[in-house]
Amino acid sequence: MCKLLQINKLTKNSWDALLGLSSVATWFQSYDCYCFYKELSFLSPFVYAVEEKGELKALVCGYLIAEEGFVKRFFSRRAIIPGGVLLANDISEEALELLLSELRSDLQRKTIYIELRNLHDYSAYKYTFQKAGFEYQSHLNYQLSIDNGVDVFSNFSENRKRQIKQSLAEGIVCEKTDRMDDVRAFYSILQHTYSKKLKLPLFPFEFFETIVSKAYGSLLVVKSEDKILGGILCVGDGNVLYEWFVCGDDGEQPKVYPSVMATRAGIEYAVNNGYRMFDFLGAGKPDRKYGVRDFKARFGGKLVEHGRFLYICDNIKYTIGKVYLKCITFL
Repeated sequence: MCKLLQINKLTKNSWDALLGLSSVATWFQSYDCYCFYKELSFLSPFVYAVEEKGELKALVCGYLIAEEGFVKRFFSRRAIIPGGVLLANDISEEALELLLSELRSDLQRKTIYIELRNLHDYSAYKYTFQKAGFEYQSHLNYQLSIDNGVDVFSNFSENRKRQIKQSLAEGIVCEKTDRMDDVRAFYSILQHTYSKKLKLPLFPFEFFETIVSKAYGSLLVVKSEDKILGGILCVGDGNVLYEWFVCGDDGEQPKVYPSVMATRAGIEYAVNNGYRMFDFLGAGKPDRKYGVRDFKARFGGKLVEHGRFLYICDNIKYTIGKVYLKCITFL
């Protein structure tokens, strides 16, 4: 017997237990992540869950978000579910169908589309998702396995090794920080990257000043003397460290490569703190050229395709938003 659970009926113990046993678990499906979303004023978090025979079997944790301004908001309302659905390994098709049906029907009038961004292989459940109206879309990622005793840095490309050596020779240092001046400097570089280069929307500063105060959030900055040239913002659950945002003022100084050094800093942090994997958190669609994918490929990770599941609630608004607002790849 399957039964939907409201958020007020969920216990942290049952949530944590499912997270600890699931083979598709990520930090983005955790209670900590949900509580973090709740602190942010610019998005609305949601949780949907289903139990079977009295045990929690599946859970969805995500958020509703839209761009500022009446017109943009109207055409950019979206439901994003980072990490995908948290599933028990023995979940029944009936339980998953019930969860997806509730997710779809409840969000239908609140958003233009629902996107589940998988960080694990959901191919065994692909038919059930598609049956529920969720279209599979190919999407790539790089994941770098960190094994005890293995030098992951030796797998960097020769070009990356040269750039790191040159940057270190120029006095570049990387350090973890939660100082607001450092966070603002990092955010300023990131804003420029998103608006001028990627031409994508970016979370407000509130997101960054909040997450650096958490035990699971780590901001590592790249510095030349006292000037910040770039950095990487990561979140981790003790097993996997996720690269959420990275940027650098590349080309500002000869023989200095801030973006490369920022990524190296993230990987080094994962190695030094006992993580088993560094997740680059996305490498674009396989049928499109993507400079970011080329950049990430040179750090020795494994290219995987876990894809995304997309349910379009309003085709007309979705098309307008995709063409004119370019919100579909918002992170």
